[in-house]
Amino acid sequence: MNDDTFVGRLVSPPENTVIGVVVPVPEPWAQLLVDWRAKVGDPQANVVPPHVTLLPPTEVAVAERPAISEHLAEVARCHPPFDMHLSGTGTFSPVSQVVFVAVARGIGSCELIADDVRRGPLARSLSFPYHPDVTVAHDVPSDMLEFAYSGLADLSVEFRVDRFTEFEQTVSGAWAIAHEYPLTGPPR
Repeated sequence: MNDDTFVGRLVSPPENTVIGVVVPVPEPWAQLLVDWRAKVGDPQANVVPPHVTLLPPTEVAVAERPAISEHLAEVARCHPPFDMHLSGTGTFSPVSQVVFVAVARGIGSCELIADDVRRGPLARSLSFPYHPDVTVAHDVPSDMLEFAYSGLADLSVEFRVDRFTEFEQTVSGAWAIAHEYPLTGPPR
């Protein structure tokens, strides 16, 4: 289980907003994962784009957005692009009714970036240990959890991660891209 469930609408006063920071899954795999999420009846299928979370939904003061943007730009300047391999499925059951696609390569890079993102103006603790993954079924009936788990078990997707994305939650509860940050750090 982790904190990366971009589910529902977090209500924040007008002087605050809710953001999240993610590694987006590129096409054509993003649409494949959206289709699977819809197929199992997950209501977030068309609201939450497929991603690996770096910062779970976090309420921030609108006045802090310039400092947050500079912080995220600095994090991106410190980390190089990296390869990600998504392979197979996992679950957080029985703690949480979630099925996810596992990150097989790129875990360390995600952990390092996530740690850096959650410093400075975005410093926060997590309710669960950080676990990079891509949610494909959340709070759906158990037969649909099993369907997603077995249906995507052989999935193998590889892509280059050259940026991370800051999302902001809209009034309707959907997530809109606020800014993309290219990874420009020196190779490791």
